Amino acid sequence: MKVAKSDHTSRSAFTLIEMLVTIAVIALLLAILLPALTAAKQKTKQLVCRSNLRQLVIANNCYSDDNNGNYVRAAPAIFEVNKHRWYGVRENTNDPFNRAKGPLASYLQGQNLNCTVKVNYRKVPPSQDDYDEGSGGYGYNIFYIGSVIWSNEYEDEYLNTAAKNTNVRQPSQTLMFADTAMAESDCYTEYSFAIPRYFVVDGVSVIDTGWDPDPSIHFRHRNRANIGWVDGSVTSKKMGKYEETNQADIKMKLGWFEPINNTMFDLK
Repeated sequence: MKVAKSDHTSRSAFTLIEMLVTIAVIALLLAILLPALTAAKQKTKQLVCRSNLRQLVIANNCYSDDNNGNYVRAAPAIFEVNKHRWYGVRENTNDPFNRAKGPLASYLQGQNLNCTVKVNYRKVPPSQDDYDEGSGGYGYNIFYIGSVIWSNEYEDEYLNTAAKNTNVRQPSQTLMFADTAMAESDCYTEYSFAIPRYFVVDGVSVIDTGWDPDPSIHFRHRNRANIGWVDGSVTSKKMGKYEETNQADIKMKLGWFEPINNTMFDLK
């Protein structure tokens, strides 16, 4: 029996020039698509963060409805014991704050809401006086909503009472929660309070460059910060310019949005 010879099908191969052209086209497409994909990913993170802030605002409004109109306290007795924050509590100062037992936990249905943009926070031991970890990267309007220190002095007596929902005259223009952090040298620490441009004593903003608060609004979403307003709306704001802006704050993306004063924080 004769064995038939197999047919050899001719195959064309890439030339070196064709391969280089193909690689160049792929590289060009990647250069075009990657920035768009990155922007889309960042936009998605921003939308998730805005949803988180909206849920926090809704939770606090529900809390006020169940507590005679009083909003959650930002940090009762912080100067004395530092065991209670709006986002969690702890039995002693050697333990971290327990978010599951926080005053808003039941209204959040057990969700631990965290900003979707990763921030490399410096770890602070729970026993340290400035320990503040567990807020998810969000800060609360402690001056005007989470306490009544705006009306008097910075003492625990005025931190133990929060504002009432009837005190807010313009809910759509009063900040409740925002993206926050605090700078320490070239790193961040968690910070659960959104601080206005000026300190307030006896109801009056203290406009004194010798006694300025450190900025805590963090513009981490493509140089914008998400702001949750009392009425439940959430918007993004870009950092404003002010006379005392320093390069360190700009580098860390910390500052205030316009108008550069307390009008978007106070109850007027």
